[in-house]
Amino acid sequence: MASIPRKLLRSTVSLLNVNATRNYALPADPLARFKALASATKERPRVLITGSLGQLGRGLNTVYKYMYGDGCVVMTDIVKPPRNATDVSEYSYLDILHQESIERMVVDKGIDTIVHYSALLSAVGEQNVPLALQVNCRGVENVLEVAKKHNLKIFIPSTIGAFGPTTPRDNTPDLTIQCPTTIYGVSKVYAERLGEYYHHKFGVDFRSLRFPGIISATKPGGGTTDYAIQIFYDALEKGRHTCYLRPDTRLPMMYDTDCMASVVQFLAAPNESLTHRTYNVTGFSFTPEEIAKAIKKVMPNFEIDYKICKIRQGIEFSIKKSPMTADQNGICDSAQNCSKNPFRASTLAEPGGEAKTSIV
Repeated sequence: MASIPRKLLRSTVSLLNVNATRNYALPADPLARFKALASATKERPRVLITGSLGQLGRGLNTVYKYMYGDGCVVMTDIVKPPRNATDVSEYSYLDILHQESIERMVVDKGIDTIVHYSALLSAVGEQNVPLALQVNCRGVENVLEVAKKHNLKIFIPSTIGAFGPTTPRDNTPDLTIQCPTTIYGVSKVYAERLGEYYHHKFGVDFRSLRFPGIISATKPGGGTTDYAIQIFYDALEKGRHTCYLRPDTRLPMMYDTDCMASVVQFLAAPNESLTHRTYNVTGFSFTPEEIAKAIKKVMPNFEIDYKICKIRQGIEFSIKKSPMTADQNGICDSAQNCSKNPFRASTLAEPGGEAKTSIV
């Protein structure tokens, strides 16, 4: 299986420009933005990442290793890591459905922060609701209980799927109507609310960000936005892609390094500076048709056709108006305000402020 060359990925994402007031090129060194943050951090964290072999865990491990050196992260999952993987360091098997195993790992490894990436994503969850409830709800209960007992900081990502048809779609506030229509969205609302409860009831330093689809070189794991990654693999291996969404389906996305920057920055923020525990975060939006056109600029012979999946098409959120749309003629700007703060790789509220975004 071929992997996506970063050059192709970055070139194509660069062609999916947002209509911002200026152009912002993706940095030549994606990790450079983390240097200043590492030097400004008072203490070196000891981070446990659950579900670390998924789309986000290995990249976050690389970032923390870059910032603080070896020995900062313990990666865990329920499968074997790839052989000779350069982005996998200290690794252990961990089933998040067994609370005692999580607790033992925390104690034995001297953990002070949990990044809980273990989850069944939207499309996979709809096909196996009982398993989604086990992994996405029971797993959250277990890690929060361990965080309470051992005074840990804990980050549990949420999703735009935690919103629903009745959510305001323009300038969506952090605190708003949440009536999701998928088990994945329901489980993420549960995680948000339970984390908030543990914070107010027990003082747990719980934090969450509602992510859009993430574009990376890692193979997708069963989400509605997976096509935006799979399309690159298909372009390289077959020269064509069959998309399960309509060509005009506009969905929010974020480049993976921007996602990691938002997590690292958010976890480094002082607890007392947060006005609430869950914030919106976004990047830019595009359609399958637009990303196909961008790929054709790099690979002119690339072809795309469409075979609509009712489940995934039903999950997507559409929007009439968004402050960030795709344009073929510019450079990707993943943040409207990154000039003020190099770590604001997304529309994330400053601690103590209110973040507003748009659902797509």
